[in-house]
Amino acid sequence: MPAAGRRLLVCALLLVVAGVAQAQEHPMVVYFGTYSQRGSQGIYVYRFDPAAGTLTDTGLRAAANNASYLAIHPSGRFLYCANEDWSHPMGQASAFAVDAATGALTFLDSVSSHGGGPCYVTLDHSGRELVVANYGTGSIAALPIAADGGLGEATAVVQHHGSGPNKQRQEHPHAHSVTIDPGNRFVFACDLGCDRIFGYHLDPNGGTLAPNDPPSVSVAPGTGPRHFAFHPNGRLAWVVNEMGNSVTGFRYDAEHGALTALDTISTLPFDFTGHSTAADIHLRSDGRFLYASNRGDDSLVVFAVDGDSGHLTFVQRVSSGGKTPRNFAIDPSGKWLLAANQDGDNVVVFKVDADSGQLTPTGQTVKVPAPVCIKFLP
Repeated sequence: MPAAGRRLLVCALLLVVAGVAQAQEHPMVVYFGTYSQRGSQGIYVYRFDPAAGTLTDTGLRAAANNASYLAIHPSGRFLYCANEDWSHPMGQASAFAVDAATGALTFLDSVSSHGGGPCYVTLDHSGRELVVANYGTGSIAALPIAADGGLGEATAVVQHHGSGPNKQRQEHPHAHSVTIDPGNRFVFACDLGCDRIFGYHLDPNGGTLAPNDPPSVSVAPGTGPRHFAFHPNGRLAWVVNEMGNSVTGFRYDAEHGALTALDTISTLPFDFTGHSTAADIHLRSDGRFLYASNRGDDSLVVFAVDGDSGHLTFVQRVSSGGKTPRNFAIDPSGKWLLAANQDGDNVVVFKVDADSGQLTPTGQTVKVPAPVCIKFLP
């Protein structure tokens, strides 16, 4: 290629990189799901400025009963929530339309989750199925999504069976989360009551869930698997164990949907003697660092990730800035982490160091009653 052509190509690439950087720094919408406590109004809509790491209340709210977990459609046009209402034997999942300009939510419909205490929802990558985990009854269900974003009646319902050694917490199954693998072929359901992660074949076209072979993988008895996260390379995954206050790694066979356990590492300080339960787990988008939250110790813990072996190395543990950090989220740029402190009634912003993964509180804190889920609108 002639020198002039090379210069033009370099200039074009620089413009593309600059455009991506600008897009990452454009203000975006962030949603906070809340429990219906202490004056909560449902789902809160905030603006987040990724250039400054600041949150601004839009004043927008969407009425939703115990919106304990949220999921955003791949198109960005719809939002879904699990309505964790324990006053009824069967829970619900709700659908909302998203206003692209303001982030405002318009209620579309609610359907049965076909189980009690729904606590988690996720979408397959094509946006055709919403999968919900019912904690109370230990079941999962697939709900079809219509062209207008509304939810249809369940096309598949799967009931888990089993129990664990903790008679107060593991008397029967408690499905706590559902995660779709990167290939959109398998669903993994963490069941706290059974100490197992169940695997299912997913058919987004027919909305079916068929048990995989092997049907599940077990964690240490009494540890209670809660939330699950894949590495961006698609070959590794981790589960945070609620009662075990630990993270267990797995090697992932994407062809067969099989998980092979690696090592387990504690999320708590070695000298911690109080009561604490682990809650959430996420990786930064580059896969170099993994984060988890502790409720009781009220902290966020950071691990460096070896992307080949899956080995985790402790980096840092920092106060969540409130009480009971149930959920947290890393913004799309990877520069900021927002922590939702359920019993502290606040959301705290942390700066993420790009090289070390360490967290530094920015001083930016907003008051939100009983926040339990955070989702960014891309």
